[in-house]
Amino acid sequence: MGRRSRAAELCRRAIGWCDYIRAYRLLAELELPGEDYLHVLARVHAYVRPATYVEIGVARGKSLALLRAGTRAVGIDPEPRLERPPGPSTRIFAETSDEFFARHDLTAELGGERVRMAFIDGLHHFDFALRDFMNLEPHCEPDSLIFVHDCHPLDERTAAREQTTAFWSGDVWRLVGLLKRHRPDLSIHTIATRPTGLGLITRLDPASRVLRERLPGLLAEGLATGFDSLAGRKAQALNLFPNDWTELRALLGRSLTDR
Repeated sequence: MGRRSRAAELCRRAIGWCDYIRAYRLLAELELPGEDYLHVLARVHAYVRPATYVEIGVARGKSLALLRAGTRAVGIDPEPRLERPPGPSTRIFAETSDEFFARHDLTAELGGERVRMAFIDGLHHFDFALRDFMNLEPHCEPDSLIFVHDCHPLDERTAAREQTTAFWSGDVWRLVGLLKRHRPDLSIHTIATRPTGLGLITRLDPASRVLRERLPGLLAEGLATGFDSLAGRKAQALNLFPNDWTELRALLGRSLTDR
């Protein structure tokens, strides 16, 4: 009815009383209007047409199904539940991402090709997301694209490390601030896609050792970061980027030519 602020207020009142998933979903639509993350990823695949793709956390395969013909892909998930068989150019590894990177050479699994696009959507835990990024970057090109799901939490309860609500994004949001502080060389944006934002990291440095050499301290720092660090400055803290395809396409174009 055109009363978005009032609707958002009512949603917050409702979830203040109980774990009301429909109120959370409506709140996500109000705070993050426009296409959801799957539609945005589909646009990116059609525009970029990556030669190689890696997905961590394939679940039922909805995002994996967005692959275009000709893309060579690796999917990693300890318990994949694909609703339909993967394409002939896609290999699924039923193991955790930590196990995969300890046992396999990702570049070799991609036929000697570097990763052109990746999507991190695993356990919704900051430490896993950090290690996944750390392990992916050495196999990328500087202008490769790494997307990370769940970077824009709706509230403190759904942004908690342990799940207590049906609607839950976990503490992946901590990754954005940590990378901004310790890897200022990266280009980091959080696209305002529902339900919980879509991080985009590019301008990569495959030779960087910063994260690997500082990993224990970075994990401790990230886990010690409270939700109050986003208070009153969520857009700034997360480098929020408009959910507008024209603007995102321009950003991608700059990323793909800025080596």
